[in-house]
Amino acid sequence: MLIAVLSCFALAGAAPVLHRRLPERWTAWLLAILPVALAVYFATLPPARVESYEWVPALGLSLSFAFDGLARLFALLISAIGALVLIYAGPYMHGHERLGRFYLYLLVFMGSMLGVVLADNLILLFVFWELTSFSSFLLIGFDQHLPEARASALQSLLVTAGGGLALLAGLILLGYAGGSFELTSLTATGDAVREHTLYVPLLLLILLGAFTKSAQVPFHFWLPNAMAAPTPVSAYLHSSTMVKAGIYLLARLTPVLSGTPVWQIAVGGVGAVTMLTGALLAVAQTDVKRLLAYATVSALGIMTMLLGLGGEAAAIAAVMFLLAHAFYKGALFLVAGGLVHATEERDVTRLGGLRRGMPLTAAAGALAAVSMAGAPPLAGFLGKELALDVVWHVPVFGGLLMAATAVSSALLVTVALSAGVRPFVGSLDSAAHAHEGPTGLWLGALILAGVGVVAGVMPWLLQPLVAGAARAVGGTESVVTLALWHGWNVPLLMSTLSLLAGAALYLQMPALRARVHRSTPFRFGPTEAYQRGLDGLFRVAEFQTRLIQGGYLRRYLLLTIAVTVGLLAVSLAVRRVPIEAVPSDVRLYEVALAAAVLLGAFGAIVARSNLGAVAALGTVGFGMALIFAMFGAPDLAMTQLVVEALLVILFVLVLYDVPRSELRSTRDRRARDCILAGATGALMTALVLVATTVQLKPPVSRYFVEQSVPQAHGHNIVNVILVDFRAIDTLGEITVIALAGIGVHALMKLRPERTPS
Repeated sequence: MLIAVLSCFALAGAAPVLHRRLPERWTAWLLAILPVALAVYFATLPPARVESYEWVPALGLSLSFAFDGLARLFALLISAIGALVLIYAGPYMHGHERLGRFYLYLLVFMGSMLGVVLADNLILLFVFWELTSFSSFLLIGFDQHLPEARASALQSLLVTAGGGLALLAGLILLGYAGGSFELTSLTATGDAVREHTLYVPLLLLILLGAFTKSAQVPFHFWLPNAMAAPTPVSAYLHSSTMVKAGIYLLARLTPVLSGTPVWQIAVGGVGAVTMLTGALLAVAQTDVKRLLAYATVSALGIMTMLLGLGGEAAAIAAVMFLLAHAFYKGALFLVAGGLVHATEERDVTRLGGLRRGMPLTAAAGALAAVSMAGAPPLAGFLGKELALDVVWHVPVFGGLLMAATAVSSALLVTVALSAGVRPFVGSLDSAAHAHEGPTGLWLGALILAGVGVVAGVMPWLLQPLVAGAARAVGGTESVVTLALWHGWNVPLLMSTLSLLAGAALYLQMPALRARVHRSTPFRFGPTEAYQRGLDGLFRVAEFQTRLIQGGYLRRYLLLTIAVTVGLLAVSLAVRRVPIEAVPSDVRLYEVALAAAVLLGAFGAIVARSNLGAVAALGTVGFGMALIFAMFGAPDLAMTQLVVEALLVILFVLVLYDVPRSELRSTRDRRARDCILAGATGALMTALVLVATTVQLKPPVSRYFVEQSVPQAHGHNIVNVILVDFRAIDTLGEITVIALAGIGVHALMKLRPERTPS
């Protein structure tokens, strides 16, 4: 499985080269060979397979992958639909100057999604999770010359990556509460996790990550806005894979986290609200891609609601609905791309009569629309009837949920007819020159729509796949019996009524669309809240930049020193660290030397000439060298003398031609600087006195004394420390000094030549 994931990234790196070297019409077909092979591999791979490789043994982390029924379902969708999208992208983006890069991004996303659904380690899952956010950012903003594409890409990244940070915290808490970071181990610790004191915080954090990725209310706004991406991206990321990553996470963690009132209310409630909100907003759209995107939001809400309700029947319904949705929504997005490619028009009210010039696309659109509407005998009917049956048997709020589901289903019928049927019926000018595109443009849509028909007519073909996935979600052996006819019952009645109501609403689409637009709850929504929040963030950033990054070195030093002094002073005061008193056995010459250093520092401050200031600083440096020598560090004193002499010479050479210095700061500023400098000195003195009293571990000096000769073959311990034990540190210091010397030399070379008087 590791090789399967890495193969996508390897092919991604080779994709631009293949695109340049091979005929363009064959590149997409060649690249599609890998996902087809992966689909065959995952279809034949036996379940209950686990692979593990060392990653960070010190932290107990491993590159572990697990394969079961749920992983098989998602891996097949990712690889099979990915192959169709690659084939579709070739003719759709024919002649694009960055098509090779597009293939790269798409394959990176494919590998990332496979990593998400195959990862058994929580931290590894998060790594791939974030890779999907990053690669989708690149894909959504692929048309980077368009402002709306850049804005949409940034929006999707901020929303999903922000949720990803919450997810990381939740996964760490889950690993701590469950005693393991391996999903296969956590499955058996569900009771312990649910009874843990951290259950509610970790659940809310994980749900935040899942909801942002799967566009649940109030984070649903980023998905329709992401329709600024090329249609292959919309078909792949936003109908079949990325937006279902959150659904996958909820399904994967259902055995561990579900079964509590918090789970049922949070997951089921948010899913129900998203289902109804997405359906209402979908009927208000005329852009075919945004219309399908809001319908996807509603479908994701249905899946989330089913997972929140819990139980074996809900798990089966969620899996079947997810599978049917991938078939018909992927087909409809590919059909929408074919329409845009043929007519350069995305407004469904301006499309019509295209069945004559595009019969294959029309057939795919009609079949996918019927499946989305939930009409027999297609796969969409199976998923819809199972979902209605689960909702009907909900003991609490069942009637309310049934009403919301029925209304949403009726609205989605109108969306299906608008996107999959309306563009091909009637007679409009858009059909005058429209014609069927290359094979790749209609093949994927026709295959997905055809699979939906076969799955509906022969549902037993899907039973093993659905049963395996439902078993992983429910945690128990699931008996799955898929059939078109279950007898006369309430779900069948509600399904029929939703079809009739949807058809009736479709006939009144202009009035319905206008009424939804006028609805007060939809005038101000999360999109506006996001934009205002982003604008506020920019204003705060500008204020902070003006305050901190003013462009003056004086201000940078002032803020840095003031913050450091403040934090250290507060820490010392809060911790009440004992400070050793100043030693009383101070000799007179030591006091004189300290006074000389202080006088040199004061002289550097008040000096009016540059050379006088340099001389005063030299007094400070040479005085420090004498202190080193006095207290048993002759090597350090020698180094200090050499460096100080060099610095004094360099300062003299550099400042020789600098104009006479003047006091340019005001009296208030000088007083402020004096107070800050005094506080810094007092704090450093206190830290030195504290350091002499604190001994956390045995002194390291004993180690150097014992190991200098046997390990470094040197009797001068200071030299051994500098050259051997701290060789890299010393090399860095040498490099800094060398660069400083080169800089001074360059400045001297660049000074203007004096003109003769």
